[in-house]
Amino acid sequence: MKDTYKTITKASPEALFKDRNSKFFGYAFPVKTEEEANFHLEELKNKHHKARHWCFAWQLGKSDFHYRVNDDGEPSNSAGMPIYGQIQSFEVTNILIVVVRYFGGVKLGVGGLINAYKTAAQLALEKGNIVTYTIDEVFEIHFDYPEMNIVMRLIKEHNLNVIEQKLALDCKIYISVRKSEADAIFEKFDTTYKVGIKNITGL
Repeated sequence: MKDTYKTITKASPEALFKDRNSKFFGYAFPVKTEEEANFHLEELKNKHHKARHWCFAWQLGKSDFHYRVNDDGEPSNSAGMPIYGQIQSFEVTNILIVVVRYFGGVKLGVGGLINAYKTAAQLALEKGNIVTYTIDEVFEIHFDYPEMNIVMRLIKEHNLNVIEQKLALDCKIYISVRKSEADAIFEKFDTTYKVGIKNITGL
């Protein structure tokens, strides 16, 4: 089971590719929503208001991906899909790549455009700080004080990451567990006497 994903931690420095007087500026941004992607796109349109095209591709999600591509007036599939192809090649997600084109007066043809948009996207990704994260599930463990020792022993034994503790009349501890280990950890607590556990991932 794949339980990791790759993304960038911050916006990449501007990348530039030139072909026959046309300039292609590549940018990569970490994003978690389509609204964030639209915000960065509008910022670039303001920054490069004299440009001819603002082509982009984004992908969101950690395991169930959804994506969007846009040729922004370039010939069909000559810009957005080559950009998206680099997102797939670098195996990154939660990312937006925009390539801004200034037309240089010479038509590049579809093949030339595909190469230019692909290369500008590649350069932007190469400048980005790509990191790998685990895909985690979050569990709530609930129990009464007499069970505290056994719960803490299980947490220590399995080196689990405690996110939060709520110790009042009864006790609740929240842990995050790698997706590939989640079923086994759930069973450990679920079969422990007087200890309850539930999956609250995404709540």
